[in-house]
Amino acid sequence: MSDINNYAFGMLGQQDAEKFLVCKDYKVLTRNFHSRVGEIDLIMQDGCYIVFVEVKYRHGAGYGLPRESVTVSKQKKIIKTALHYIAINKLSEQDFRFDVIEVLGGGGRIEITHIENAFDAW
Repeated sequence: MSDINNYAFGMLGQQDAEKFLVCKDYKVLTRNFHSRVGEIDLIMQDGCYIVFVEVKYRHGAGYGLPRESVTVSKQKKIIKTALHYIAINKLSEQDFRFDVIEVLGGGGRIEITHIENAFDAW
């Protein structure tokens, strides 16, 4: 599969994840936040929490579950990027957490798993 198709499928997975979270009463703050360190797919508000969401999409589990690709190295990049977002938006007094949404899709069906507080910033 080409990189363009992978990107398109990834964006569809991100849209599915966003819809899923909005249905759970999360509010979208930012999509695809970039800093010099990295990117965060979705930044949402869940009550008093700012939630930094990493979305992982795969067609199937043949190569492992999507969540398995959120390695410690990836987590560190997400945390550094989140700290940058917190600093530029002056949100240091806000509670925050890191969630992972895994989207498994294939055959016209998708399965979404939401892992709240998937990893810790400290």
